Amino acid sequence: MYVVLGARGNTGHVVAKNLLARGQKVRVVGRNAAHLQPLSAEGAEIFIGDATDASALTKAFHKADAAYVMIPPNPTSNDYRAFQDRASDAIAAAIRNAAVKNVVSLSSFGADKPTGTGPVAGLHDLEQKLDQIDGANVLHLRAGYFMENTLPQVGAIRMAGSMIGPVTPNLKLPMIATRDIGAAVADALLRLTFRGKQTQELQGQRDLDYTEAAAIVGKAIGKPDLGYIQASDNQIRAAMVQMGMSDNMAGLILEMAGALNAGHMRALEPRSAVNTTPTKFETFVAESFVPAYQQQAAA
Repeated sequence: MYVVLGARGNTGHVVAKNLLARGQKVRVVGRNAAHLQPLSAEGAEIFIGDATDASALTKAFHKADAAYVMIPPNPTSNDYRAFQDRASDAIAAAIRNAAVKNVVSLSSFGADKPTGTGPVAGLHDLEQKLDQIDGANVLHLRAGYFMENTLPQVGAIRMAGSMIGPVTPNLKLPMIATRDIGAAVADALLRLTFRGKQTQELQGQRDLDYTEAAAIVGKAIGKPDLGYIQASDNQIRAAMVQMGMSDNMAGLILEMAGALNAGHMRALEPRSAVNTTPTKFETFVAESFVPAYQQQAAA
């Protein structure tokens, strides 16, 4: 039995679908049964529980041979780091209580640093807590910069005619499609070849900076001169809050951007066949960014 947290999210639903496609027994965990129904239709067992509830998660992990764990996003939280602490405490306690032997966790590049990386510091703490569980084999997949993080640029392009963000224009980022993370998680869970406590980066298909990303997006949406502007922290904070993000979360995102710009948060592994994933940014733009852009145009 495999247990998948965050099963309606970008990575979790891919993990669950891939395991189900291989004929595995899968229990999917989430807060909303309706959102999990598509996976139920494919054969998954639904468990309703909150990521911060150790008692519920212990029941969710009951008789699990292996589990995929992650801290769910909570962009409206007024204290996201405290939320992360509650979630990582609950996850670690449940893994220990249910004696789950094999765990794959969603982490991030930069999780080697305990502080100064915004929300990634919470993933460092999750890694530390899981590493303290005796007898559990744990693989922390330190994913790169999500390509999906570029989707809010749809609004920026509509309003300002360019892509806008807090990172420097020529900063190379290991951009990765979340579906590739999900596929890597499912593969690790099916193989179960990891032992002890291990970390592995997932760096995407190649490193890209936002100037290159803007050129790719511009070509795809018929704006070949599309550029990227690095805006001030105050401008970015105001825009994120206007989109519905809490001021606390916006501050953490800006701390992360500062860590990226300063090189405090960076990939540590040399790029290899093991940490390189298949989806090109051009493919992501064609399949996800362009439809989002066209949908907003229609609206």
